[in-house]
Amino acid sequence: MTQPECGSAASRDRAPTPVTCLVGESDAMHHVRTLIGRVAGTDASVLVVGESGTGKELVAQALHAGSARSTGELHAVNCGAIPASLIEAELFGYEKGSFTGASRTHDGIAARASGGTLFLDEITEMPMEMQPPLLRFLETQRYFRVGGTREMSTDVRFIAATNRSPVAAVRENKLREDLYYRIAVFPIELPPLRQRGEDVVELAELFLERMNQTSERDRRFSRSSLDAARRHGWPGNVRELKHAVEYAYIVGDGEVDLCTAIGRASDLTAPPPARDPPRDSELRVRIGSRLCDVERSVIEATLARFAGNKRRTAEVLGCSVKTLYNKLNRYAGLASEF
Repeated sequence: MTQPECGSAASRDRAPTPVTCLVGESDAMHHVRTLIGRVAGTDASVLVVGESGTGKELVAQALHAGSARSTGELHAVNCGAIPASLIEAELFGYEKGSFTGASRTHDGIAARASGGTLFLDEITEMPMEMQPPLLRFLETQRYFRVGGTREMSTDVRFIAATNRSPVAAVRENKLREDLYYRIAVFPIELPPLRQRGEDVVELAELFLERMNQTSERDRRFSRSSLDAARRHGWPGNVRELKHAVEYAYIVGDGEVDLCTAIGRASDLTAPPPARDPPRDSELRVRIGSRLCDVERSVIEATLARFAGNKRRTAEVLGCSVKTLYNKLNRYAGLASEF
C-alpha cells in the first residue's frame, strides 16, 4: 500500500501530519483534503474509492489522525488477502478448542482495535458468506468469537476502501447492497495520478529528494524526464511513479532518466484485453476439498495458463492484481513453513 508521502514545502518546517502528507496542489487533491478535514472529527463510516496506488491507506491514516480516536490504534484488514475460512477468526477472534490448532483463546482485530479505527481494505473482495455477519458487526459493534457463545462488544470507527466501483460490485453480486449503504456514509474518491496535472512533477521531485537524502547525493532528473512523466498514463499511480524514480536512480550513473523506467514498464501501461482460457482447459477438483485449497488450485492453474502474467490472470479471475499478489505471497509463506 502507498506509504505517507510527506515532504511538501508546507510540511518541512514542522512534524508532518497525515493530511499535510497528501502531496499535491491540484484541485482534486485540495478537494480530497477538504473532505478529510470535514469528516475526520466525526465517527461516520467512510468509504475510500480509488485505483490501486492512489493512497487509500494514507487517507485512512489521515482520518484516524484527525479524529478523537488518534490516541488509539489504526488496525487494517485486507479483505482480499485472508482466505474465507480464516477471515471470521481473524476479525472476531476464536475460543480455545473451537477448531484444530486453536490452543488458546484469541482476540480478533475487532477487540484489539477498540478505542481506535478499523480499516477494511478491499471491502469488495470480502467473501459473500462473511458479509452478513460483517454488516451486523458494523451496525451493532457486537460479535461472537468463533466457537464462542458469549456476545462481545467493541468501540471502533469504520473506514473501508476499494479499488473498484462499489456500485458495479453490487450489480455483480460481489458486495451486498445493504453493506454498501452502511459503509458508504461518507464516500471519498481519490483521483488517479493521470488526472492530477503537475502533481506528478511534485511527487517525482519529492521521491528524488528522498533518494538523494538516503544515498547522500545531489542528483537531478534529466531534461526529458519530467516531460515523459507528464505524458505517461501512470496506471499504477503514485506507487508506480515512486518505483519508477527508484529504478531510474539505481540504474543511472549521472542524471536520473525517468524515460528508462517508463519504457521498462510499457508492457503494463497498455495491457492486452483479457481473454478467457481456451475451452479445452479444465481443472479437476476432488469432491469435499476445502474451499481455500480449491481457490489456490484455480489461481495457480490460471497463472500457469497465462505463462505467469499476473495482470492477465487477475483480469480473468475477476480480482485485483493486488489481491492476486497477496494470495500468492501467502501461498509462498505457507510453503516455507514445511
